[in-house]
Amino acid sequence: MIQVSEKAKDRIFSLLKEEGKDESYNVRVSVKGGGCSGLMYDLGFDNARNDNDQVFEDNGIKILIDKRSILYLAGTTLDFTDGLNGKGFQFINPNASRTCGCGESFAV
Repeated sequence: MIQVSEKAKDRIFSLLKEEGKDESYNVRVSVKGGGCSGLMYDLGFDNARNDNDQVFEDNGIKILIDKRSILYLAGTTLDFTDGLNGKGFQFINPNASRTCGCGESFAV
């Protein structure tokens, strides 16, 4: 469902350690309305599963996605960049017809 790059995996484990969380925490990815392109990604840590969650695992990272967000995220790769143009998580989403300049919102 969602692939996790090696850089993203390393950064996720680093953030877990910085925040005092153990590896039992999952990464929750969802899509919400908003942003300059209409839809926004939401990313965070969560150790609770909801009834409508689907659980996926890639590269040692467990990912929780609610059923509504799955439609927008199929085939997406979660990456992490720390280059000159910015630092942060990046969603490479083949379903997005356009994205904003900051990469945090998209349209389908």
